[in-house]
Amino acid sequence: MKVAELEKPGSLRVRSKPLRALQGDEVLVRVESCGLCGTDVHIVDGTSRSTPPVILGHEYAGFVVDPGRNLAGLGEGTHVAVDPNICCGRCPYCRRGLVHLCSGLRALGVDIDGGMAEYSIVPASQLYTIPHGMTAEESMFIEPVSCAVHGMDRAGIRTGDCVVILGGGTIGLVMLQLVRRGGAAAIVVSEPVAHKRKIAADLGASLVIDPAGDSLRQAIMDTSGIGADVVIDCAGTLSSARTAIDLARRGGTVMFFGVCPIGETTPLEPNGVYFRELTIVGSYINPFTFPRAIGLLSEGIVRVTPLGVQAYPIESVHEALASLRDGRALKNMIVPGT
Repeated sequence: MKVAELEKPGSLRVRSKPLRALQGDEVLVRVESCGLCGTDVHIVDGTSRSTPPVILGHEYAGFVVDPGRNLAGLGEGTHVAVDPNICCGRCPYCRRGLVHLCSGLRALGVDIDGGMAEYSIVPASQLYTIPHGMTAEESMFIEPVSCAVHGMDRAGIRTGDCVVILGGGTIGLVMLQLVRRGGAAAIVVSEPVAHKRKIAADLGASLVIDPAGDSLRQAIMDTSGIGADVVIDCAGTLSSARTAIDLARRGGTVMFFGVCPIGETTPLEPNGVYFRELTIVGSYINPFTFPRAIGLLSEGIVRVTPLGVQAYPIESVHEALASLRDGRALKNMIVPGT
């Protein structure tokens, strides 16, 4: 089969690789679509961890070809989405129900061969049945939407809140739709790229700001009078992290969702956090949120068509990654066999 395999940081190669035999509770899935995201870019560039050599791709869906021992009751041809995050089930975090913080967490497409391939071998426990009629691009969005759902849980947004989203990329635009559905009265999106700002406005942002030319803080003060109830950093830069803390009102919440490169730091004034009684939270992957993400997408509550997803064959994975890296594309997906 044809795969996109990371040999080492900086070296991603499209090549042929034989399929191995299924073991234990494994299922063979024909990959329908596999999303590319910023994490994939960071992995290839060496600024995010991975365990090479490994077939990349952690946002994917497909059809069961060989159900193996059929422990999950999945028949041949079943349309399935893949939750890439595999916990050990035994460590102190797993036994507290914090499976996403598992000490031995491994992920398909990061540590184990994933979805940038014609076929993928997946533990049956990681598969979720997809409702009839869900499109290829909706299906590959299940994983990122599941992460955004966990982010919403962590942010604690209340009806009537003023919410600021820093970054109008794919995840920022998904978060925008969830925040709007969650009852926020005002949603301000800060995004430097014009076409992304237009999509944010079309998806219902109350106010869209170009941080390069407008005073974001003044806009927030004009909107709420005291600052944002919740600030969600989807940009994942040191600059956006500092801005997020600055924009929150006293008693407000700052959530770091975007992924800064490992090792980068930014100054923090503890007295400011104390005096303003800020709540600062992180949001990491997707514990138990896959079914909710499937529901949101299948019911059209989260819409992905406006994001203009571009499809590429496996052979064009470098081009697909480059267009994400330089900001030309919002979201790309690999469609094997095209």
